[in-house]
Amino acid sequence: MQERHITTPGPVLDEHGVITPGYSERSICTYRRADIKAPFYRIKEWDFYQVSDGEKCLQFTYGHASYAGQVAVMLFNFKTGEVIANISKLLALPFGSLHLPENAEQDSDICYDKGGVHLRFKVEGDTRYLSFSAPDFEANITLERKNPYSLVIHIPFDEYKTAFYYNHKINCMTARGRAVCGGKEYIFGDGAFGLLDWGRGVWPFHNEWYWSNGTGTVDGKIFGFNLGTGFGNTSQATENMLFYNGKYHKLGRCCFSKRMRKFFRKNEKSMLQFCNKNSKRKGRLQWVKKPL
Repeated sequence: MQERHITTPGPVLDEHGVITPGYSERSICTYRRADIKAPFYRIKEWDFYQVSDGEKCLQFTYGHASYAGQVAVMLFNFKTGEVIANISKLLALPFGSLHLPENAEQDSDICYDKGGVHLRFKVEGDTRYLSFSAPDFEANITLERKNPYSLVIHIPFDEYKTAFYYNHKINCMTARGRAVCGGKEYIFGDGAFGLLDWGRGVWPFHNEWYWSNGTGTVDGKIFGFNLGTGFGNTSQATENMLFYNGKYHKLGRCCFSKRMRKFFRKNEKSMLQFCNKNSKRKGRLQWVKKPL
């Protein structure tokens, strides 16, 4: 399959609100929420960050599906399955009030501070500052981008023309910081990595999506991957890409098996331990555990 590589700047959505399909390795095109022609109550936008060191995982979520939104954090232990913290505040009828940025790479500063819950995502160049606080919990993380390339996909849906998925995933960010829950401190230092899943779109009501993402080291150099399938019309662009030592390599279609999906769900804990203990390369993979 010949994928369409977008190299020329232009709008993400044309004058009719239709997306031009393809992929790029940077934010080349301009996304404007005002260009969407679908009903306002169908718009979905989110910023999702994950930080992991192979033993514990910290996730930040801020986004909405127009009629409902969420500001949330989750901290859990990969090896034991223990959920250390799971704080989620639902937002009723937020629509466009969250003021999420229209570009994943430009400097931005978004903040939520209501009802004892505080969240802030601040971007300054290649550095990202993440903070969250709530009763009996706080987290502060700094991410440093180490690869100038990332995955940007422009995906249409066959169901109707004004449906689209504009998504940006940034791998290969080192992470440092801490989370404190119930008076206990959880440190993220050497061997911790972060990722950003940044999504904007209008989708059909029913969707099924499979996603995996990882970052680690191979021969002392940072390696990352993103693999996914099942979301929209991917005939001209998939979300499959490898990253290594400051470069990227685009992959085409990959084979995904539902039988393997059930196997990994059933054996998730042992498989994670197996991968960590038996890897021939030093480092840890960052495993995504994001609810679909």
